[in-house]
Amino acid sequence: MLFPRPMAFGFALVVLAAFTALPARAGLLPVAVTVTPESGKFRWTYSVTLPSDTALQAGNYFTIYDFNGFVSGASGAPAGWTLSTPMTGPSLPYINVPDDSTVENLVWTYTGPTIPAGRVQLGEFWVTSLSGASEDGVFVGHNMRSKDHKPDTNVTETRIPVPAPPGVPEPSTLVLAGIGLSAFGLLRRARRA
Repeated sequence: MLFPRPMAFGFALVVLAAFTALPARAGLLPVAVTVTPESGKFRWTYSVTLPSDTALQAGNYFTIYDFNGFVSGASGAPAGWTLSTPMTGPSLPYINVPDDSTVENLVWTYTGPTIPAGRVQLGEFWVTSLSGASEDGVFVGHNMRSKDHKPDTNVTETRIPVPAPPGVPEPSTLVLAGIGLSAFGLLRRARRA
């Protein structure tokens, strides 16, 4: 079957565009997220890559917004990175990221030497959460383009923990509450008598 001439021309343009398209460029990228149970909690590990045509210099950062159930002091990162956990993440004037001000954001800031060219696996960044279940979240990477040294900001989805369900009291707590209520009832009876 032959295509009509205008349709064939359009098809040829689509094929040409597919084979000659420029490679996609973006800032820091989370390429994998793993969740591992660890001592009744969960270790969340983010593998982050610096794409080609980008550079990394001190002060560049990436943010994972609204990380539910964050356990303070249980985190790790490759050398040259520091973690902060502000309740509101860095905001950029041209990006509107939903940010719950009651939940910590994870901000890893680079403090190492400049990496002039990209396509580098930066390593694994991990934190611990009370929750192992996940939902869609927001990742914002901010670094520089290697060609012209202009800011390169990437906003993409990643996985974040859902809020942990409220705790269920342990049986010993319920026993203590029962003893306390019984003692209160006995005291009231004793006062009436």
